[in-house]
Amino acid sequence: MGNPQFAVPALEKLLYSRHEVAAVVTSPDRPKGRGKKPASPAVAEKAREKGLNLIQQENLSEQGFLAKITALAVTIFVVVAFRILPVELFSIPPKGAINLHASLLPKYRGAAPIQWAIINGERETGLTTFSIQKKVDTGGIILQEKVPIGPMETADDLSARMSVLGADLILQTLDLIESGDYEIIPQDNSQASKAPKINPSDGHVDWSLPAEKIVNLIRGLSSNPGAYTHFDGRKLKLYRARVVEAENSRKPGEIITANDREGLVIKAGKDAVLIDEIQMEGKKRLPCCDYMRGCPIKEGHFLA
Repeated sequence: MGNPQFAVPALEKLLYSRHEVAAVVTSPDRPKGRGKKPASPAVAEKAREKGLNLIQQENLSEQGFLAKITALAVTIFVVVAFRILPVELFSIPPKGAINLHASLLPKYRGAAPIQWAIINGERETGLTTFSIQKKVDTGGIILQEKVPIGPMETADDLSARMSVLGADLILQTLDLIESGDYEIIPQDNSQASKAPKINPSDGHVDWSLPAEKIVNLIRGLSSNPGAYTHFDGRKLKLYRARVVEAENSRKPGEIITANDREGLVIKAGKDAVLIDEIQMEGKKRLPCCDYMRGCPIKEGHFLA
């Protein structure tokens, strides 16, 4: 059970293992892009490509769906980046349901663990497989693996890397459960932290913050939904950035450098932010030096 690209490596890993995939469950196709054409979840596309039994379901408590899943007579559910499963669904298989979560639980429980780990400046995160319970992300831990976060890694970069590592962890977990030689460790709720769903408004850059915090925000929200600022009433999305030193005589949000050789440098509360990739509202995403050719932004202007 899964939807986005993050779950695809786990599906592929299972297909080439000794474990049998009886069915793949994803959400229905949804309108996407400017043309609002129906688009399938990445997992659904992979399932069709491999000729698997694909079930696309909106209501996970619908009786016909539950009957269909029960009739499959599977031993266990594997869930990666899907939705909250109702009790009547995850109680069907005799071995229950396991989930892959992109953090070292109980840290960063919620929908956006990778993004918040980067935004908060973490240097290490991890992967956890656990037994699904009624309360989200609270089930007993089966396996965990620590994952370092590179100083320039974006959420996209880290997600791609962790999806591959997570696929291996899923397979190890299934092998352990099949062997019967494993222990489920309860989570320490006193150590829990939250990673709630990212809202577009979370991406608005506050230039009074230190440059390091701003760069972490840009990395953590790249590429979706993207950190952003405004120039002359238009939204500028920022995708990759670095911290650079800057004199304190400049004001937060002030453009220090703006040319096609050095790119765009903006003063922060402490130090400054050098933008590597940028996108003006309604335009293509570009390397900042390319964007600066003919750009109206000049030194001394302010972003807000």
